[in-house]
Amino acid sequence: MNASPSHRPHPAEWTETQSLLPSAERDLPAGRHQFHKEQMMARIHEDLRTSSRTSGTSPVAPVKRSNPFLRRTILLPAAAFALAGAVAGGLALTGGGTHGGKTALATGPALTTRIGAADAKGAPQLLERISLAAADTSAPTPRKGQYIYIASKVADSYIKTVGDKSEAVSDELHSRQVWNSLDGRDGWLIEAGETSDKGITLKSDTPFSGAYNALAELPTDPDALLRRIYRASDAVRDPEVPRDQAAFVAIGDLLFESYPPAEVGAALYKAAAKIPGVVSVDDAVDATGRHGVAIARENDGERTEWIFDKKTLRFLGERIVVVKATAGNPLKVGTVTHTSAITERAVVDAAKQVPGQAS
Repeated sequence: MNASPSHRPHPAEWTETQSLLPSAERDLPAGRHQFHKEQMMARIHEDLRTSSRTSGTSPVAPVKRSNPFLRRTILLPAAAFALAGAVAGGLALTGGGTHGGKTALATGPALTTRIGAADAKGAPQLLERISLAAADTSAPTPRKGQYIYIASKVADSYIKTVGDKSEAVSDELHSRQVWNSLDGRDGWLIEAGETSDKGITLKSDTPFSGAYNALAELPTDPDALLRRIYRASDAVRDPEVPRDQAAFVAIGDLLFESYPPAEVGAALYKAAAKIPGVVSVDDAVDATGRHGVAIARENDGERTEWIFDKKTLRFLGERIVVVKATAGNPLKVGTVTHTSAITERAVVDAAKQVPGQAS
């Protein structure tokens, strides 16, 4: 992790999955900040929140993140990748008040946690159980014209600099709602602090890799699926990012703000079990305080954890935790640089429709 203002997040911190299936730059309404345009091109994964932030007029050094959803955690197409570098290299949101119709998030002390014990031997068995749970076909199958709705709570920790003073802070935990059509050509996002209360459109001429239809086309053989993930990430990842880490992050990206068919979800977990360095964690806490077990992988002193309910093995959320001190990381061991929790995942009949609400 690097707190230098000129640091660019590694491509494996963005969506590796963009190269698995067709993707495209997302055009946003006129007047939106460049940051939002970058997010849309990455299809609204959280991973680019580490782009430069500001408080007043002073730049805030971004904290390099291993993921996100998640993600990012995202590999962008060539045009988007060039733009991502421009954003990470200097464009910044203005802190305080409102900007582009949105309200700046309040900040508090950096999030911290107890670091759960990791067990390399326990990962294959736990992932096999998670895969079996994911293969449950009782969830409704979406129909043409419907949308995937996902509500979550998210927050990040980072270094804030005001004048000559720097401190570790975190965003307030805030809500996020995403709607995506099955083909990925239409959608909507509402996120506190990032959009107005009404949200912003996610229309596109081409689908993105997390769309339901795109996920349904992925191979369900774990070996074939993993080979495809490695191939895609190897073609575009930063050489500094280990290929195993890039593959792990890519799978996590496909699991977060998406609704994979049961057989694809099961295959993704079985594929993850084949990646070297993947461990199980005895206790991890999502953004809403729910305790669970985790599947995780460490890279550069940070551990990316996928959190699951201990009994049902349902996916709860993801977090990234500093587990080792490194020369380039100003955050203390135990700091949670990113946390998320899925609060609802459903199929609805229209964009902006909340589950249980008539269309």
